[in-house]
Amino acid sequence: MPTLPADRSLTNCTYYPKPRHIKKAEKIKASVRTKVEHAFFYIKRMFGYRKIRYRGLAKNTNRLYVLSGLANLLRCQKYLLA
Repeated sequence: MPTLPADRSLTNCTYYPKPRHIKKAEKIKASVRTKVEHAFFYIKRMFGYRKIRYRGLAKNTNRLYVLSGLANLLRCQKYLLA
């Protein structure tokens, strides 16, 4: 068997394929992850929410809630205008 570089783990290697049930679980997690990260795309790119200034926990939480609501409106825009 060929040797592997030190920084690669054996679980992420092509020599040892993952079992079918683990692949299915990973696919389910990836589908959920894409739905969640798409909303964060709107928040980060459209509204410029990359870094948080120190304003206090309540103000930052409130801003995140408002931006999340606006991101949801942007995602549902085609349904709302129909």
